[in-house]
Amino acid sequence: MKILIDTCTFLWIASESPRLSATAAAIFLDRNNERYLSAASAWEIGIKHAVGRLPLPVRPDIFVPKVREASGIVSLEIDEESALQSGKLPSLHGDPFDRMLVAQAIIHGMTILTPDPEIEQYAVRVLW
Repeated sequence: MKILIDTCTFLWIASESPRLSATAAAIFLDRNNERYLSAASAWEIGIKHAVGRLPLPVRPDIFVPKVREASGIVSLEIDEESALQSGKLPSLHGDPFDRMLVAQAIIHGMTILTPDPEIEQYAVRVLW
């Protein structure tokens, strides 16, 4: 299964947070699953860190690739088809980063690993 990891899920994996559900942890740890982190999530982490809303142990440009690579997560670029798909989505979720994740999941046939109930409103597979 191709898993697209939501930003909060990535941060909880990195911090070994108890907020990560048992199901999400099992899906993430299953090495048969392909795991991806969108460039949109890296962008979101960078922005939130820059404005002081997300403390990190090191700068985002060190933190994100270090955690991603150590966890066996592949970086997923924002491609034109996904960008255009995000504009076609109904206005069910106001967060542009999450809308991009939904669009990427649709275009690339992925399941989103997220606790966000708003994402479940879209025609995309969500696990938590």
